Amino acid sequence: MPHFNSTAISRAEYNPKTRVLSLWFADVGGPCDYYRVPLFVYEGLCRAGSKRDYFKTYIHDQYATR
Repeated sequence: MPHFNSTAISRAEYNPKTRVLSLWFADVGGPCDYYRVPLFVYEGLCRAGSKRDYFKTYIHDQYATR
């Protein structure tokens, strides 16, 4: 599970079998789970220069969460 040097997201975990993306936010902790997330979205987050911008554009309000 990668740890990020980001002011927004500190850590991410992805389960390819269930397609659940778990995120730990720097300000509130976690995990916060996002469901039915394709692998390429997780990979994009890992590569993104700005985790916050990527999250806002490609994950937030795009996938069911709890």
